Amino acid sequence: MTDHDVKETLQFRKKSFNSVWDDGNQGNEQIGHSSGARSLVFHPSINDRANSLNLRSAENRLSEAVSLSAALELDIVLAEVITLNKIRPATFLGKGKLDEMSAIINAHDIELVVADCELSPGQQRNLERELKVKVIDRTGLILEIFGERAQTKEGVLQVELAHLSYQKSRLVRSWTHLERQRGGFGFMGGPGESQIESDRRLIDERIGKIKKQLSTVIKTRELHRNSRRKVPFPIIALVGYTNAGKSTLFNYLTEAKVMAEDLLFATLDPTMRNVDLPNGQKAIFSDTVGFISDLPTHLVAAFRATLEEVTEADIILHVRDISHPDTEAQKHDVEEILKSLGVLNEESKSLYEVWNKVDLLNEEERSFIENMASRIDNVTLVSAVSGEGCDVLLSSMEKELAKGKKQFELTFEHKDGADVALFYQYGEVLERIDTEEHTKLTVRLDAAAIGQLTKMGKLNES
Repeated sequence: MTDHDVKETLQFRKKSFNSVWDDGNQGNEQIGHSSGARSLVFHPSINDRANSLNLRSAENRLSEAVSLSAALELDIVLAEVITLNKIRPATFLGKGKLDEMSAIINAHDIELVVADCELSPGQQRNLERELKVKVIDRTGLILEIFGERAQTKEGVLQVELAHLSYQKSRLVRSWTHLERQRGGFGFMGGPGESQIESDRRLIDERIGKIKKQLSTVIKTRELHRNSRRKVPFPIIALVGYTNAGKSTLFNYLTEAKVMAEDLLFATLDPTMRNVDLPNGQKAIFSDTVGFISDLPTHLVAAFRATLEEVTEADIILHVRDISHPDTEAQKHDVEEILKSLGVLNEESKSLYEVWNKVDLLNEEERSFIENMASRIDNVTLVSAVSGEGCDVLLSSMEKELAKGKKQFELTFEHKDGADVALFYQYGEVLERIDTEEHTKLTVRLDAAAIGQLTKMGKLNES
């Protein structure tokens, strides 16, 4: 079996999908038909104290699970919240609920069950045996979406690494031929290598190859960072919950054409573009993958190289869908992931909030949100669709970047035109006075520019 065969075998093969989820449908409602795999989506609501403290309602969590399924264009026949008193170790669901679900599956010719929770390999295998259909959990669903969205070589490698790491623990249920054993080579003797051992070994080999390739990517990214440091334009990274409107805002600010659709995880591969701030200073804006609640650890680990762009940023723009009912819960999830990346700590960089989609608020909601924003320093209200508030945002970024900078008054002879150009390149020229004998500049520089210009012998801090 070749590496390509392993990859193809492990990937969950879907049919040709073409489905649209109606946001108005929730709970136990039947959805319209399409050409995708006929699916049942359920979110388990556990009756315990920990669940009562959750920031999201079970219905909103179900809605998000359905949106994730819609991102794969599944034909969602039924979506429901299932209330559980406790989780069954073997099958997650109780016998009565399994019987009820089996009846629904048979009645509606359902081919796939999507569980909006994390299932152990044993629970997933037992559910498939009981229900006699394919079952995937939340992690598997997100992995499939990432597999479809990744476009660059780096993105494909990162997704495959996460997928292989996830599937490695689930080999016990992936194929029907795993009980067979192959005879060893004549000179080796013994019963030979079981199929599951062989498949696990092939996966380990593939994981090793991917990690080596990604290490090359990391080195390449570091070279790019070093190049940017030599021309130290500030970096502003856009982060946020998936579908918060980061790519739409990025496109408006940079006039780029990054994929921006009303889909979860429409953007996976990071994109960077130059933007001219109102004072003429250039900044690099970076669009990143969206976050989500219960983001699989496999994905956080696999995308760490990409997310390092966030750790390098001078300003982090947290784009929030302020019209979403779970906007506070989404904020919490994003901040938790940023903490896991070491971005948010006692010495964290500037974190600035962009409250997006104000165009979707009614008059009363907008008045309330504007009142809230007026009491917070690091917030700008915008509509990435109409561009409302984007000029204010860029001006705010300009002021934010000015913090911590030093101002210098410098005098040059006319023959030093190349040195004058360097200060335009590395800093923000606030004033220029040309006389018959000299050129005088008042320039504002950040720490990186000061260091670089000092190293070049063009600046003396004293």
